[in-house]
Amino acid sequence: MIDSFKYALNGIKEAITTEDNLVFHFMASLFVLIFAYFFEFSLIEFSIVVVAIFFVIITEIINTVIEKLSDIVSPEKSEKIRIIKDMSSAAVLLSAICSVVIVMLLFVPKL
Repeated sequence: MIDSFKYALNGIKEAITTEDNLVFHFMASLFVLIFAYFFEFSLIEFSIVVVAIFFVIITEIINTVIEKLSDIVSPEKSEKIRIIKDMSSAAVLLSAICSVVIVMLLFVPKL
């Protein structure tokens, strides 16, 4: 079981060190969490923000895995692989939009 945690932490480390988008998501998340603390979010509001943050980070990691696996399976240009990568990127975009909407719904009333 300890090895499973090591592998997972290695995966997070690898993702952070190789993916600029993931670093951006982590930095934006830190910014949002600081503001949530500053605006004295309730436990439920704070929990919703944390779920939204993890939603984006998880989809970004899954997108990265799909892209890397696609490059291994088909290193040459492929229209099918392009579509798969575009759809995977779309999942990240949609999760980010959803998270922004959630954050706006929680922050705007506090302004």
